[in-house]
Amino acid sequence: MENELRPFWNRAFSFNWKFGLFLILIVCIPRFILVLNANASGNYSSIGLIMFISAIAPFVFLGKYGRKEIGITKPQKYNWLLIAFIGGLTVSILLYFLGQSLYGNSYENWYKYIGKSYNIPVGINQNSKAILFSIMALTGMTFSPIGEELFFRGIVHASFAKSIGEKKASIVDSSTFAMTHISHFGLVFINREWSFLKAPTLIWVLSMFLVSVMFFIFRKYSGSILGAIICHAAFNLGMIYCIFYMM
Repeated sequence: MENELRPFWNRAFSFNWKFGLFLILIVCIPRFILVLNANASGNYSSIGLIMFISAIAPFVFLGKYGRKEIGITKPQKYNWLLIAFIGGLTVSILLYFLGQSLYGNSYENWYKYIGKSYNIPVGINQNSKAILFSIMALTGMTFSPIGEELFFRGIVHASFAKSIGEKKASIVDSSTFAMTHISHFGLVFINREWSFLKAPTLIWVLSMFLVSVMFFIFRKYSGSILGAIICHAAFNLGMIYCIFYMM
């Protein structure tokens, strides 16, 4: 019987929910703290490191069989990749309209607060804005979709699925993903003070949970983790577009 983990890690772990929990603790807790620090300091360089660690985790811990099991393989249905892109883009725009209708351009609007980290200069001309948007869009469509999907929908999901099945594992990885994103919006740093926005945070966390389930669905139906990555990349593209051009 083939084992998902590399022989070295088999001495300390089994590929099950305990291993998944171990990964969540060593990655998500430091990430949560680093994002909060970045929001306070304005220096987001550490976030790239966390995404890098998330992305390489499957390659550090898993052998060839394990990587295939978590979806690092060719898609079985390529048409689902296009559907994934459209789905991610559509949901991100719908989330924009929800935020605008409830909170307008206040910092209780998740996109408004997240957009603060982009440091878009006031009065920027259209050419410079397009260049800055392209840089942010390219970054947002690569680092976090690859890192987070290989981690959450990949190695974490598969380790829990080995113990409790696919559906329950999706609830676990989606819940973890959603709670981790409270550091991005919910616990906010405004006017040099920390605040916890109760109602907006509840909506944001529920939205991130449902978005995370959507990522899993496209991973499942495409037959590859690439389905989740493309859906996530499209979601980020839509979010960044809304922040730059619709707010």
